[in-house]
Amino acid sequence: MMVQMEVSWLRVLLDNISSYLTLSSMDDFSSNPAHKYYIRGEEISKLLKPVLENLIDSDASPSELLNNGFEELAQYCDELREQFESWQPLSTRIFYVLRIESLASKLRESSLEVFQLLKHCEQHLPADLISPSFEECIELVKLVARDEISYTIDQALKDQKNGVGPTSEVLVKIAESTGLRSNQEILIEGVVLTNMKEDAELTDNDTEAEYLDGLISLTTRMHEYLSDIKQAQLRCPVRVPSDFRCSLSLELMTDPVIVASGQTYERVFIQKWIDMGLMVCPKTRQSLSHTTLTPNFIVRAFLASWCETNNVYPPDPLELIHSSQPFPLLLESVRASSSENSSPIKNGQADAEELPQVFSRSASAPGIVSEGVCKTKRSTNAASAADRSVSQARSNTPWKFPEERHWRHPGIIPATIRETGSSSSIETEVKKLIEDLKSSSLDTQREATARIRILSRNSTDNRIVIARCGAIPSLVSLLYSTDERIQADAVTCLLNLSINDNNKSLIAESGAIEPLIHVLKTGYLEEAKANSAATLFSLSVIEEYKTEIGEAGAIEPLVDLLGNGSLSGKKDAATALFNLSIHHENKTKVIEAGAVRYLVELMDPAFGMVEKAVVVLANLATVREGKIAIGEEGGIPVLVEVVELGSARGKENATAALLQLCTHSPKFCNNVIREGVIPPLVALTKSGTARGKEKAQNLLKYFKVHRQNNQRRG
Repeated sequence: MMVQMEVSWLRVLLDNISSYLTLSSMDDFSSNPAHKYYIRGEEISKLLKPVLENLIDSDASPSELLNNGFEELAQYCDELREQFESWQPLSTRIFYVLRIESLASKLRESSLEVFQLLKHCEQHLPADLISPSFEECIELVKLVARDEISYTIDQALKDQKNGVGPTSEVLVKIAESTGLRSNQEILIEGVVLTNMKEDAELTDNDTEAEYLDGLISLTTRMHEYLSDIKQAQLRCPVRVPSDFRCSLSLELMTDPVIVASGQTYERVFIQKWIDMGLMVCPKTRQSLSHTTLTPNFIVRAFLASWCETNNVYPPDPLELIHSSQPFPLLLESVRASSSENSSPIKNGQADAEELPQVFSRSASAPGIVSEGVCKTKRSTNAASAADRSVSQARSNTPWKFPEERHWRHPGIIPATIRETGSSSSIETEVKKLIEDLKSSSLDTQREATARIRILSRNSTDNRIVIARCGAIPSLVSLLYSTDERIQADAVTCLLNLSINDNNKSLIAESGAIEPLIHVLKTGYLEEAKANSAATLFSLSVIEEYKTEIGEAGAIEPLVDLLGNGSLSGKKDAATALFNLSIHHENKTKVIEAGAVRYLVELMDPAFGMVEKAVVVLANLATVREGKIAIGEEGGIPVLVEVVELGSARGKENATAALLQLCTHSPKFCNNVIREGVIPPLVALTKSGTARGKEKAQNLLKYFKVHRQNNQRRG
C-alpha cells in the first residue's frame, strides 16, 4: 500500500509537470503578464522530468520525507498551472503577478528540497538517476532567477508612505514586471484595486484596505507619470491645460463627451472602455449609472479656441484608436522621452522645474502630492536613496498581499479564484494552536496537534510560520504525552517541520533528540516509532547531530525497530542507521546492537529493502567488527546474489562490501569465490556504474593475487 501511494505521487507530479509544460502552446500565452515566471518554472520542470521518469521506472521506494516532497511539489506545480490558465485581462495584474511569483518561489524552494533529499538518499537510488548529479541539479535550480517584484512593491509603498518616492525607475519596474504596459491597463488596474479596497472596508479589514490604498496610489502615480511624459512629447509652445486632454488617450480631445460621473473624455476612447464591459469612470473610479455620452460643447468651444490661438492641431482620435499601439507603452515612453535632447526626462528622472504640472487632483490618496511626479531636489535625493535600498536584504512587513482573493466589479465577471488563508491568518491560527498545545485538556491538545500536523504536511511557508511562532518546544514536550494520538501527531509534526533545513537546528536545540529516542523506545503506536526514526534521520543530515544522536542512545532502539518494527519502521530505521553509520564512532555501536543480522535478513527481496540494507552493510564493512559480523551472519551469499541480480546501485554497494571482506580474510575470499561471484563481476566491469566497475575490477584483481598466493603456499 505504501509503495503504491509513493508511486502514485510520483506519477501525479510527473503528470502535473507535463501539463505545466503544455501551457506554452496556449494562444497568446506570451502576452500573459507573468510569463517570465512560467519560463522559470519551465527550467525547473525540465530538470525534474527525466529524474522522475527514471525513478518511476526503477524499483526504488522513496522515503516518507521524499514522498511528502513529491506531493508538495505536485501541488505547487498544479496550482501554478491553474493560475496561468485562469488569467483574465480585466482582473488585477499586480495581485495576479504576486500570486504567481509566490507560487513560483514555492516551486523553486520545494524543488530544491526534493533534489537535496535525493542527494541525501543518493546511495539508495539507481545509478542512472544521478546523471546529471543531484548536486548539479541543485546548483542549476539555484541559478533560476528569483528577483522578487513583491519586495520592490513593498519598498515603494514604504517610500510612498514616508513621502520620499517612489522614483520613476521604480514605477517603471513595477509596471513592466506586472504587465501594466499601457495607460489603459494602468487605469483598469486602479479600478479593480478600488473595488477590492471597498470589499476590504465592508469586512472591516483595515490593514488590507490600507495596503490596497497604497497600491491604488502607485497606479495613480504611474498614470500621472505617463501623462507627464506624454505632455513633454507634445512639444507644444505652451503648456496644454489638463482639461483639454483625455485621461484615456493622454492626447488633446477633438470630440469631448461627458459620462455619468461628470468627467469628460474623448468619445471614441471612452466608448471603447465601455464596450470592454468597464461600467466605471476611469478617473474617479465611480460606477456609471448609464452609458449615455453627452457632448461637452463648452470644452469643445474652449479647446477649438485654444488650438487656433496657439497654432496646435490635435491628432485624429480614430487614427489613434485603430493604430497598433493606441495606448503608448510605459517603458517605451520613458526611453523615447529620455532619448530626446529637448525632453525634460533625464536619466529616467523628471526635472522638477521643467516638467509641466499638469494634474491637480481633487482627492489625493495618502502619500500622493498634487503636482504629479514633480518633486523638490531634497525629496528626489531621498527617493534615490530609497531606491538604492531595494538591493538590500528584504525586511519583514506587518501585512503581505492576500495570496488569493475574490473581488467584485460592476460590469465585469471576475475570475474564479480559490480562497486560501493568507500568511497572517495562518500565523494567527498557529499562535492559538500553540496555546492549545499547552492546555490541560487532552481533547484540546489532540485537536491542536492534529491541526498542526495538517498545516505542516505540504506547505513550506507553513513550516516556517509554525517554527517562527514557537511551536517546536511545545511539540517536543508532547513527545512524553501518555495519549497515543497526541504523541504520534506531535512526532509527525516535528518530522514535517524538519524538512526545512533551518528548522532542523531549532528542533535539535529545543532538546528534541532524547524525547525522540523516548518515543522510539516506548512509543504507543508503530507510526510514532517510525516517524521518530525518520525525524532522527532528518536531523542527522547535519554532521554535528550524528554524534549527538549516537551518544544519546538512539542506535539500540533504531536497531530494535529495524528488526521488530513495521515495514515502514524498518525502512525508516535503516535510513537513519545508514546516515548515523557514516560517522565512524557510530559504526561499532550499530554492529554491537546486532544490526548486521537484521540487515542480512532484510536482503530478502520480499521486504523490498535490498537497496537500503546493502548500503548500510557496505558502510559497516569498512570496520573490522563489521567485516566479521557480515561473514558470521551469512551475509556473503546474499551479497553475491545482489551483485548478480540487484540494481546498478545495489551491485555497486554489494561489490564494495565484498571487496572489504575479501581483503580482510582469505577465508571470506574463498567463500565469495565459491558462491560464483566471478561471472557477475565480469559483467559488472562492462555495464555497471563508474564506481561499480572500479570495485568489480579491483575485486577481480584481488582474486588473481589471492589465487597466486594460494599456489605459492601449495
